[in-house]
Parts: sequence; C-alpha cells; structure tokens
Amino acid sequence: MKTMRLVLLPAVAVLMASVAAHAQEWRYLPDYGDDYAAPRYFREAPPRYRDDRRLDDGYYYRGDAYDYYDDEDGDFPPPPRRLPRQASIDPRETSPQFNPGVKDDQRAAMARSPIPRTVVPFSGYEPGTIVISTKEKRLYLVQNDGTALKYGIGVGKQGFSWKGTETVSRKAEWPDWTPPKEMIARRPELPDHMEGGLNNPLGARALYLGSTLYRIHGTNEPNSIGKAVSSGCIRMANPDVMDLYSRVSVGAKVVVL
Repeated sequence: MKTMRLVLLPAVAVLMASVAAHAQEWRYLPDYGDDYAAPRYFREAPPRYRDDRRLDDGYYYRGDAYDYYDDEDGDFPPPPRRLPRQASIDPRETSPQFNPGVKDDQRAAMARSPIPRTVVPFSGYEPGTIVISTKEKRLYLVQNDGTALKYGIGVGKQGFSWKGTETVSRKAEWPDWTPPKEMIARRPELPDHMEGGLNNPLGARALYLGSTLYRIHGTNEPNSIGKAVSSGCIRMANPDVMDLYSRVSVGAKVVVL
C-alpha cells in the first residue's frame, strides 16, 4: 500500500498541474472568490487599432513600427493641410515658385522628341493643311507633292480630347502662359501668369487655334510626346514646334480627327 501511494501521489500531482494550466489558459480556474482575477502568462500579440475597443478614438500610437494601429476609419489626426491659394490681384504677376527660365532657341532645339519626324505619303487635303490624328497621336503637315511631314504629338487626356476644324489665328514665339480658371480650380498651385521661357509649359512656340483656348505648342516635358496627357492642347517637342512654326502661316487650316 505504501508503495502504491508513492507511485500515485506524483501522478495525481502532475495531472492536477496539467488541469490547472489548461484551465488558466481558457480562463476557468477553480473558484477562489469573486475578487480573484486569473493571471494570464502567455504572450499576446499587440491589438490592431479599432479591433480592441479599449483604445478610444483619440488614441494615436506614433511609434508603431509594425503597423499594429491602422487608420481604417480615418480617426488619426489628419496631415497638415496646404494653405488655400492666394490669387494675385495683378494678372501679369508670376507666382514666385514658378520661374519661367530663359528664352534660348539653341537650348530648346536640344530637347529631341522621342518620336522623330518623318516624311510620309499623304493625300486628301490641300497643301498647307495641318491634320491632327488624336488616335495616332500624330500631326501631319500636308505638302504639295503628295507627302506630309509627320510629327509626334501629345494630345488631350480622357475627357479633354476634342475634334473639329479651326484655323491658325495667331503665332507666338516663347509665348506667355495664363492658365484658365478651370485649370487653376483643379490645380490651385498654378500661377496666374508666367512669362515665356524654357520652364514655361507652352514651350518655344505656339500656334493659336481660332478663338478657342486650344493651341499647338511646345513643351518642357518632351517625354509626354506620344501620350494623352494635356487639357486639350496639342503638344510638340520644342524642335518640332519650331520647325512647324517656320512652315505655317496665320490662316492655315487645322483639322483635328
């Protein structure tokens, strides 16, 4: 009997310890009274913000290297807002953060287009007509020998493209730029007015189309050629628009397809 007790007592002790450990993990230990709180010794992962309601909406954990506290409901303090645009009283004033740059034809001619101009067979239009294919993103200047000069262009992005027939109403070298109010509403950081120069979005030359706001003009972003990126104007690399400018007169017909 003594031997049996010596064998059973350690087994019973191990069994009770195992039961206590499992009960502790699952939060049902023997009743030790109403004020007893069962300790939890195993490690918990940090709670995600909004998953643990102990964290109120004003809580903000700035040292969260592991993204435990995400902003699923937008309760974190918002980033500082940019001050609203202060419109210039003088429409000729240039905002100080926009420097138009210098007017330099030699430097402008170095900005090669990613789409070289070529001569191609072309018919169906009178010589001197400019034909713009927005689908191809190409501009054709019709010659009198059944050919046309073909230039790569940038066209209006979705929602800004257009079609029709206009005439060249004015030409300008190193044109000034006055963004329309609709563009300023979309991009408040734009200046009221910018003098011509290498940093001017209109580039080295501009051909104005009738009484519209649209132009065929150069660009300070030659990588935009061949893409639909503009607000409706036709962009050309500066060397190409300078070449077209020298070949086209006021009154020339422009067909946009």
